Amino acid sequence: MTNPGTTGLIFNEPELWEKSREGRCGISMPRSDVPRADLDPALTDDAPELPQLSELDVVRHFTRLSQWNFGVDSGMYPLGSCTMKYNPKTNEVQAARKGFAAAHPLAGDEFSQGALKLMYELEQLLGEITGFPAVTLQPAAGAHGELTGMLIIHAWHAKQGKQRSKILIPDTAHGTNPASATLCGYKAVNIKSGPKGILDPQVVAEAMDEETAGIMITNPNTLGLFEENIQEVCDIVHAKGGLVYGDGANMNAVMGIIQPGKLGIDVLHLNLHKTFSTPHGGGGPGSGPVAVVEELIPFLPVPRIQKENGTYSFITDCPDTIGRMHTFYGHFGVMVRAYAYILTMGADGLKRASQLAVLNANYIKESLKTTLDLPYDRPCMHECVFTDKSVQEYHVSTMDMAKRLLDYGFHPPTVYFPLVVDAAFMVEPTETESKDDIDQFIGAVKAIVKEAASNPDKLHSAPNLPKVTRLDEVGAARKPCLKG
Repeated sequence: MTNPGTTGLIFNEPELWEKSREGRCGISMPRSDVPRADLDPALTDDAPELPQLSELDVVRHFTRLSQWNFGVDSGMYPLGSCTMKYNPKTNEVQAARKGFAAAHPLAGDEFSQGALKLMYELEQLLGEITGFPAVTLQPAAGAHGELTGMLIIHAWHAKQGKQRSKILIPDTAHGTNPASATLCGYKAVNIKSGPKGILDPQVVAEAMDEETAGIMITNPNTLGLFEENIQEVCDIVHAKGGLVYGDGANMNAVMGIIQPGKLGIDVLHLNLHKTFSTPHGGGGPGSGPVAVVEELIPFLPVPRIQKENGTYSFITDCPDTIGRMHTFYGHFGVMVRAYAYILTMGADGLKRASQLAVLNANYIKESLKTTLDLPYDRPCMHECVFTDKSVQEYHVSTMDMAKRLLDYGFHPPTVYFPLVVDAAFMVEPTETESKDDIDQFIGAVKAIVKEAASNPDKLHSAPNLPKVTRLDEVGAARKPCLKG
């Protein structure tokens, strides 16, 4: 076996500034094809001090850094409520096609027919999948879609002649929901879920009044449970003149099985970068389309896309619109990937994906419920939520188990969320993981629980194998380094 110390691989990578050497250059500038001109004096201050590097320096630096990262292409990424599934590479091929990748947003409708057609058809497809008559692709991410949806609800109430002051938000909703409501001027009112982990219609009825603009419901919710009383809840809210906002970030569990627009939901956002298989994480890009019922179409953001006599164009003449939510029309590359994914899968494939996502999550739940504490022992949807109660006697926490999973080659699941469950350990395998991979994950969790009993210090110091080990969290909190 080769001695790792003699392979020539270096894993202590310095910063680019440390690698900089006077005179190194990684590019060859093309000969100027325009006349020289004096710069404005305001632009002629000292040149920025950038690191001087060769092309090889730059390539090796970022390649080494990429080898330290964990991504869905390198292993299972079971982040609960995030749907970090594998992204088919054909989606990347389509998004990289020159006609799409090089399309300029200022080219105008006449020279953008292909892009406009793709966006128009994607809106139609998403409307068909969700059961809504109209969709906007403009929002740039899930939380941006939430804000867009809540602005639409706000505008609708204003149009009725009386604005309202409150929004109901269950404790099983996504954490960004209260922020989206607050940004629209509403007071977020917390609604507790019932003993089965879902909404109790009676609790909603007691909280719903004429000052309440509506409710924001995540379905399936963050416990991985389907809101079985959704239609009754929608009827209660509508009876009091409110609207129902649906957080569709967890749509990966119900594609082709339910249509939220047929359940009484008025506004729904989707996460193309989760359900419809676009890479996400690390800040984006994302896409959070919003679908609405017929009554709310006038309030959609502009521009909107129309098809007339086989020609596609943007329209802005919409008096009741909430306005523009994004520069140009959103993250187009994400739309291409989602469009490719939907066409590749077809209706049967999308439904099958959800069925497998639910099957995989329930397989993990049943396999680990005697190993970890399971607060809601009932069939789940796309994710299941455990706690650390079974290892607390060894002074081992959810965080310790999550960190130790890194030593077994798995990205940790979501921890300490949702808040309705103490010390939550939230697992979402998605449909793209095979039984072999899931069995390895289950085996790793069982091994870690055994280690908690026999050698808890091994968990307290984890992770030990990755390039970056555990941070001093107490020190980081007391003496945070806030400089870039």
